[in-house]
Amino acid sequence: MSRAKCIMVQGTMSGAGKSLLCTALCRIFAQDGYRVAPFKSQNMALNSFVTRDGLEMGRAQVVQAQAAGMEPDVRMNPILLKPSSDVGSQVIVNGEVRGQMPAAAYFKLKKSLIPDILAAYDSLAEEVDIIVIEGAGSPAEINLKADDIVNMGLAKLVDAPVLLAGDIDRGGVFAQLYGTVELLEPAERARIKGLVINKFRGDAAILKPGLTMLEEKTHLPVLGVVPYLRVDIEDEDSLSSRLESNTAVKPLDAAILRLPHISNFTDFMPLEQHPLLSVRYVQSPRQLGAPDVVILPGTKNTIDDLLWLRQCGLEAAVQKLATSGTPVLGVCGGYQMLGETLADPEGTESGRSQTVRGLGLLPIQTVFTDAKHRTQDTATVTAPQLAGAVLTGYQIHTGRTAVQGVPFCRLADGSAEGCVKDNVAGTYLHGLFDTGELTEKLVQLLCSRKDISPASAPLLSMQEYRQQQFDLLADGVRRALDMNALYAAMGLVAMWTASRVDYHIYHKLAWPLLALSLVLLTAVLFMPEYNGCKRWLVLPGLGTLQPSEIAKFAVVLVFAHIIALNHDRMGSFAVGVVPFALVLGVVAVLMLLEPHLSGTVLILSIGAVLMFVGGTGLKWFVLAGAGGAAAIGA
Repeated sequence: MSRAKCIMVQGTMSGAGKSLLCTALCRIFAQDGYRVAPFKSQNMALNSFVTRDGLEMGRAQVVQAQAAGMEPDVRMNPILLKPSSDVGSQVIVNGEVRGQMPAAAYFKLKKSLIPDILAAYDSLAEEVDIIVIEGAGSPAEINLKADDIVNMGLAKLVDAPVLLAGDIDRGGVFAQLYGTVELLEPAERARIKGLVINKFRGDAAILKPGLTMLEEKTHLPVLGVVPYLRVDIEDEDSLSSRLESNTAVKPLDAAILRLPHISNFTDFMPLEQHPLLSVRYVQSPRQLGAPDVVILPGTKNTIDDLLWLRQCGLEAAVQKLATSGTPVLGVCGGYQMLGETLADPEGTESGRSQTVRGLGLLPIQTVFTDAKHRTQDTATVTAPQLAGAVLTGYQIHTGRTAVQGVPFCRLADGSAEGCVKDNVAGTYLHGLFDTGELTEKLVQLLCSRKDISPASAPLLSMQEYRQQQFDLLADGVRRALDMNALYAAMGLVAMWTASRVDYHIYHKLAWPLLALSLVLLTAVLFMPEYNGCKRWLVLPGLGTLQPSEIAKFAVVLVFAHIIALNHDRMGSFAVGVVPFALVLGVVAVLMLLEPHLSGTVLILSIGAVLMFVGGTGLKWFVLAGAGGAAAIGA
């Protein structure tokens, strides 16, 4: 297989919309028929996810993988930093915890992680067509540039073209973009293929004078003005605007405690979609009020956040509501807080040995250890009034919890999970509302308590809702960006343009395109080696071109042309075998000389499938196989 092309999105600041733009590009490229993978070498976020093989990665790349139609893979985010204080983070490398480190210690370590980053990237690059790379913060943070592994430093390592995005919604976008470009080194500026203005509200025509001046000053094209899109895509971290919601406007009121170290708040996005549920994030007893349900979310620092609850008065307010019968639900760290005690004998959670009392609403005791539990799970809720809801989610936590009460649910293997006592429940399962079944059960319970009739219209599952939102996002960004220029920056303009030409023209282009690809395959043999092979032609000012990609397309066109003209004679040796064998033979020899074994196998496989579907007799394949086996044996 050919090495993937790539495009990198960098921003003028955190929150410029890099993650959302990368999500859109993943969706757009997938819609255009490419195999796409997201990549971010180093992510700092509290929202994380557990992969199918039990490894931990940042949720932003999970969302981007979902947009691309790919299974989330830890290679997409080889380094994850989960802040535990203002000056330290838990460092996770290739999905495994490397340790808790202060910022200074990590800065000394991170350049040694470059082999891990490149191994992950190179492995992905052999499996997909396009990699969409997300930067972090700004490439012009000059105090961090010397050891950069996530912006221009990474772009250099993987030879990535760059889009630079600025956020006009915050103001000063022209200064953002111009200043960032000016602070870069000449070689770094040369990597930028275009500028993108993001989150624009209004008529883009009024920006034209500013865009013209920006292009003149930076000598870079503006490839698009992306509007402020009203889409509901999962947010990466505590910059999320959804956390600012603190007003109930629907019949049912769900109050989520906005903990200082809140994590995985995306668990509650499905609740926001219900027509009867308002979801609020609260930070004080006054904001909490008298909701219909209280939710304690996950946290990266359970003990510190528990003490914060105690100091600000929210603990007493939640206990009072629970005593009065208000349903209370804790998830992960919130579940641990609901218990009787939380012990940290080695200081792995809080930094010092201590045992603190919990809210005392569930008969559980938690002991924190170094070990982290990471699994994907399916479960069925057994808690009264919510029983029968099927959940799919994942666990990601430190600490082992001893339960003396009734379990909240049963996992697929029959084991008990979580705890419920009267109107208080807790679970370690993230993603518990994604199937929609628990949401419906919860709404029915709350409606019965308020004598409200539940909505009769069925809800979309979170999976269906996500897909709708990904398509809306992709449509908006596709309309705003110059996709021709974007594909050209990646060296894929030929394939992309070809996919949009009227197919009748291909009959005339088939043989000339094959001839051109053979010339290019020959020319590439005279180019300098790159990573031990000769596969790329360098086009000054345009990037690189891989002739084997054109050859694949040309072979398909020629084979389709032959089959279309001779479909009733494909069973004969002269028509159904000879021309195909000649074309495949010449192309395969040239590709093997590069050498490009995986690409050769792929193009031979494609050719064989087209021949068989087109009507080439099965006996010729049998004879070819027997001849090949005899040749190998000799």
